[in-house]
Order: sequence, then C-alpha cells, then structure tokens
Amino acid sequence: MSDRRAPLQHLPAMTYEHLLEKVRQEGAYPTREKAEAAVHLVLSGLGRQLTGDERVELAARLPLEAARVLTQQIPDTQPLTGWGFVKDLAARTGAPLGTTRWDTGSVLGAVAALSGPDLLSRILDRLPSGYALLFGRAELTRAA
Repeated sequence: MSDRRAPLQHLPAMTYEHLLEKVRQEGAYPTREKAEAAVHLVLSGLGRQLTGDERVELAARLPLEAARVLTQQIPDTQPLTGWGFVKDLAARTGAPLGTTRWDTGSVLGAVAALSGPDLLSRILDRLPSGYALLFGRAELTRAA
C-alpha cells in the first residue's frame, strides 16, 4: 500500500547534459550555452506559473539542476495565459516575441517528453489556456 503523501524520489529520466543537448538540437541552437539560457529562462517562468502536486511531480522528473531552476521560483499570484507567459519572458529578457516563443516551445517540448502524457495533461489542466501549444500539444477547448 502506498502513501500518496510520501515524498517523491528524485528519479529523472535524463541527465542535465542530455536535457541541454535535446533542447539544443530541437531548438537548433548553435551552442550549449544558448540552450542552457533558454532552459533557465523558460523553467524559471514555468516555476512562477505552476503550483501544487504537478509542480512537485514535474520537479521529480527533471534533472536536479533543472528542478532547482523550476522550484526556486515563487509562484505568481496572477496566472498568465500561454501568450501572456511568452510576452512576460520576452519582456524580462528584451528578446523579440518570435525568439521567445521559439525558446519556449523548444524547452517545453523537452519538458513534455520528460513529464509523460498523464502528468502533462494534469499540468495543462492546472495552467490557464494557451499552454498546450507551447508544450507541443493541440489546444482543445472544453464544451460549455
């Protein structure tokens, strides 16, 4: 019998170096440093948006270095839509919106692969509208 409240073990599916290489390849970044900057930017932003069990479970699936970036952020009191998320990241860096959208998709695509379909569905249920496309999923609307 398992206790759902028991702390999750940190068992990432890949190393931080492998995560950076995946993001570098998916995002066509010329260097590891550019991929790492994108990972840090996007995971910091996600850490300001994601709360609850989903945040804890996602952190347990990320490499330790990436989990720290995510969990060191204090969640915002006003959640952002997916597009608001991209605009916020662009404003923080001064980068163009198109570049920031590319960075976001490159990183969150790798995060989606690490989270798995069930956790990703729960993450998307917790976040406001507009995040599914950022994670590489179709944005489905709920019937009224």
